[in-house]
Amino acid sequence: MTEKKRKISILGTGNVGASVGFAAMIEGLASEILLVDINKEKAKGEALDLSQCAACLPSCKVWCGEYEDVAGSDIVVVTFGVGRKPGQSRLDLAKINIGILQSVMPTVAKIAPDALYIIVSNPVDLLTYATIKCTNLSVNQVIGTGAMLDTHRLSQAIAEYCGTDISNVGSYVLGEHGDSCMVPWSLCTVAGLPLREYMTKVMKVSDAEVEVELDNIYKGMVAAGSMVIKAKGATYYAIAVSVCKLIKALVSNTDTILPVSTMLNGEYGGNNICTGVPCKVGASGVKSVVKLPLTDDEAKLLKEKIDTLTGNYDALELRK
Repeated sequence: MTEKKRKISILGTGNVGASVGFAAMIEGLASEILLVDINKEKAKGEALDLSQCAACLPSCKVWCGEYEDVAGSDIVVVTFGVGRKPGQSRLDLAKINIGILQSVMPTVAKIAPDALYIIVSNPVDLLTYATIKCTNLSVNQVIGTGAMLDTHRLSQAIAEYCGTDISNVGSYVLGEHGDSCMVPWSLCTVAGLPLREYMTKVMKVSDAEVEVELDNIYKGMVAAGSMVIKAKGATYYAIAVSVCKLIKALVSNTDTILPVSTMLNGEYGGNNICTGVPCKVGASGVKSVVKLPLTDDEAKLLKEKIDTLTGNYDALELRK
């Protein structure tokens, strides 16, 4: 039987794009990785550096090229754009990155119409929506990383608080990536027990202190990215492995449920917007949105978060 070759193209070779390429090589996710960047020397250097890992990793051709070279890709990872500067609002950042994306993606989508597109650039929900709207790609083909990184940060925070390995933790973060996300605590578990029950029955946390502790965990999770940025200037390792987790779910076609950004049409109270919700993903991209049983208070809070995000869409005139 002939083994199918897999081509991944990464648009943007900054810290995030280069880290995605490195993580994908280590995981053995592709037989070919193409790097494309407006800074051609940077792309060339990253490709050369990655290709020199070949002796120690699964065989993979790594090279740099132009947008037309994206043809034949199975997966296209979009990481280009500018980072948020001090004092710059999220809407100002969104305007710049949406403009960059709208100038590039229609062309790329025509070159690789059958690929699955993973949107990583921020603000990820807005850029996922913009990609769908400025191309002829189907909704299921375009997948934002959504709340994946937030979810991983939450699981780590819960594991540290409970003093257990992260493999014992199950959690979800929903909504917009960053400060506007929410946590459905009723769905968070440790060792199979609901988190609140684990806290009171195993850790002997008093009922009066549980909500205070959960709020502290949430605040720590939200601040985690800013702490990394303050210390080293940018975050890229954690999002890179999150992207590779998504790639693995897509290519393995195992119907993995992940909190990715996709188009909502009534689910969770959202309509004609993209945001992070649990989705079943596989070889065709997003197969379905999974409706989890939120409590009334959680459903209300998520709807409030979605309404705030809807205001951003209107301010940017994305849905005109």
